[in-house]
Amino acid sequence: MSQAVSHPSPADRASGPESASGEPRPLIAALAPAVPVEGLACVVLAAGKGTRMRSARPKVLHPLAGRPMVGHVLANVQALRPERVVLVIGPELEAEAAALQEAAGPLDCVVQAEPLGTAHAVAQARPLLADFAGDVLVMFADTPLVRGETLAGLVRARRESVGAAAAVLGFRPAEPGAYGRLILAPDGTLERIVEAAGASEAERAVTLCNAGPMAIDGRRLFPLIDAVGNDNAKGEYYVTDIPAIVSGEGGTCTITEAPGDEVMGINDRIQLAAAERVVQDRLRRAAMEAGTTLVEPTTVWLSADTRLGADVTIGPNVVIGPGVTIGDGAEIRPFSHLEGVRVGAHAAIGPFARLRPGSDIGEGARVGNFVEVKNSTVAEGAKINHLSYVGDAGVGAGANIGAGTITCNYDGYAKSRTEIGEGAFIGSNSALVAPVSVGPGAVVGAGSVITEDVEADSIAVARGEQSERKGAAARRRARRLTKATGD
Repeated sequence: MSQAVSHPSPADRASGPESASGEPRPLIAALAPAVPVEGLACVVLAAGKGTRMRSARPKVLHPLAGRPMVGHVLANVQALRPERVVLVIGPELEAEAAALQEAAGPLDCVVQAEPLGTAHAVAQARPLLADFAGDVLVMFADTPLVRGETLAGLVRARRESVGAAAAVLGFRPAEPGAYGRLILAPDGTLERIVEAAGASEAERAVTLCNAGPMAIDGRRLFPLIDAVGNDNAKGEYYVTDIPAIVSGEGGTCTITEAPGDEVMGINDRIQLAAAERVVQDRLRRAAMEAGTTLVEPTTVWLSADTRLGADVTIGPNVVIGPGVTIGDGAEIRPFSHLEGVRVGAHAAIGPFARLRPGSDIGEGARVGNFVEVKNSTVAEGAKINHLSYVGDAGVGAGANIGAGTITCNYDGYAKSRTEIGEGAFIGSNSALVAPVSVGPGAVVGAGSVITEDVEADSIAVARGEQSERKGAAARRRARRLTKATGD
């Protein structure tokens, strides 16, 4: 299976706060700045089953900041502007291959039909890279936090170490535990990688551990892969055997080190949560450095593709899900939840507002407390300030939606739209039963149930006629008091 899809890289976008289209850039662009490396190919290994996740979902599709973890890896890889990217997937990911290519291309996907180890997985890329003479960067899809700058440094380390067949990324965790150890020769080159389970007491005392990523001379990659054996407990072929093979042939490998928070792998839900904290901290910092005010940063949750204009203010306990763009000067007040929406410049959202996918909030519009908007357009200057539901609707510029108003968009079988014209006024506690339209400048009286179209500049009232019986309340009280006392 092989397919390539062209897609602009981060370097093709503008370097300022906005892209060439005038849209604010996604936060991920700040986290994966372009660091081009010439003569580079990348192989990303994503075929592991991830049984420790205890999930029907493939491990590499579990999200971080609203994006599959493999998407973060591919974004960091694409920041290097490689000539070729090969994603090695398992059969369970074949149905997702096209979406991954569309989101993170250009890349090719190949399938590792049997899980026979990491070296076997790399071997699946042979048809695409057999003639490649540059460096090949081998990455793991469950290590999503390694920055492009770190990966570029790994490739440089391989190239600057004369004659080195490979460079391995290492780190020094506080608790080396089950990590493989990097065993160095007296001259400081890498002699071998020893898995913790098979390490001697002296080897377990080594604090320099294997982070996973490896840069390999492309001319030597597949001869080395062919030399990897499977004489181990699982009978599998491991790419970590390469340094020992090189040393045995009289060659050398080198290392470079990375901070621990970049190279944490994800094997279970606990590690997934730890990685989420790291990603959120990065996104918050990127947002603030770009000019966003986060009133209480640790309580705000962002997504990798969040787009924020200049001078945006986000209050405490706000959740911004995937697909959100917020324009210049907009304010998102506390305890609001946004997903799949566009918020115009200088709009005010919340507190306690929920904006659902497909919504577009115009410049200067107001969506207030306990208001839910779904798949609707709220035009410039319109107001929905209190306790309302607006779904599958269009709200015209300057219109006012009174407290407690709802659009009744679903009849149990299908959803229909409501159109509210420019400058219209909808009185409190009204129900607009779709499909229905309220014309520009029209007024709907409070408490109305509107089932028919209202013409422009009309007043519509649809409620029972009010009646009044003078003195009836006093007579009722007297009767009740008499009954209660028994007189």
